[in-house]
Amino acid sequence: QVQLVESGGGLVQPGGSLTLSCATSGFTIGTYDLSWYRQAPEKERELVALITVGSITNYAGSVKGRFSISRDNAKNEVYLQMNSLKPDDTAVYYCRARNYYYPNNDYWGQGTQVTVSS
Repeated sequence: QVQLVESGGGLVQPGGSLTLSCATSGFTIGTYDLSWYRQAPEKERELVALITVGSITNYAGSVKGRFSISRDNAKNEVYLQMNSLKPDDTAVYYCRARNYYYPNNDYWGQGTQVTVSS
């Protein structure tokens, strides 16, 4: 059974840091592009960061220089290091795994809440 389980969310003050983790099971991530999305209340879900099978990374302009995505294929996990957090970063964060060769194999986690507030 395929599962993606996010963790590490919570309440943090502006300027603080959080690290999100996404633990996967039921498949091996080596042939998957991995990404983090977020959805704020009354807004569309947006791509935050992507790391490809070849470990090429890409970031939304709003988080570039503050967030860092990484992957550990041996552990089947993907991470999002978030620094200098702002209230606008408040959202539910989701991880996604999409197979590079078979894009229909496209899996999402349930999300973890990140709230940036003083």
